[in-house]
Amino acid sequence: MRVSLPPQLVEHARSFADGTRTPAEPRDAATVVLMRPGSEGPELYLLRRQTSMAFAGGMCVFPGGGVDARDFDHTVAWAGPPPAEWARQLVTSEEMARALVCAAVRETFEESGVLLAGTSSADVVADTTGDSWEADRRALEAKELAFTTFLEQRGLVLRTDLLGVWSGWCTPVFEPRRFRTWFFVATLPAGQRTRDVSTESSSVTWLGAAAVCDAVDAGELGMMPPTYLTCLEVAQHASPAEVLAATPGRVVDMFTPTVEGDGADATLSVPPWLAPVVEARGR
Repeated sequence: MRVSLPPQLVEHARSFADGTRTPAEPRDAATVVLMRPGSEGPELYLLRRQTSMAFAGGMCVFPGGGVDARDFDHTVAWAGPPPAEWARQLVTSEEMARALVCAAVRETFEESGVLLAGTSSADVVADTTGDSWEADRRALEAKELAFTTFLEQRGLVLRTDLLGVWSGWCTPVFEPRRFRTWFFVATLPAGQRTRDVSTESSSVTWLGAAAVCDAVDAGELGMMPPTYLTCLEVAQHASPAEVLAATPGRVVDMFTPTVEGDGADATLSVPPWLAPVVEARGR
């Protein structure tokens, strides 16, 4: 998805490139591409953000959000690769890696009702639709309950092995609100179901990854470039299992889009590893 940028935005962006303006400091965040098998490849869970939201209002996004101070709690019960391995793939410190994984699982539960946790490393919660689960989810969303406390009270451990590392995107320097976001992938656990529960979304949907890209190209869905390009990349795989199988060797190379070209040809850059996929689509 290469969209021509308006001249005023290009001029604004150039003022950051030449040092005239100072970029806002990005906030660390995590997002999860939640998948389930579909007839034509992976289907993805998308939320349409409220139009009133200051960042990406009206856009379709994956569950996710900023890292909370309490996500750094090292006492969180943990199953799966150790923080050192996550740090290697996420290209960050062990402390930050732990917080990012916690934020990814927490935000997915807050925004979809799906919980990547179990009573041990061998099982995963099968149903989170009851009233007590919903009360805890709302308390987490309102920051009235710490995620570590929530897990401890229910005797649960993080099933970090259900997550896979995918990519990293940083908001362009010319944006007033910026995020440094690590993208994860995960499959909807058996027995769980997503729900339209997030206060930040106006609607939710499951849609095939390829169909998402078609809808965005047709102007039927609004989507930020990182989300669109992630959908496009995931669409190259035949199933969620195939997507997850591609994650062990992935290492995040945090990418910040920049303005390329001038005038009517000015667009945002795409990561080198995605250029062939974008070119093949003819966008």
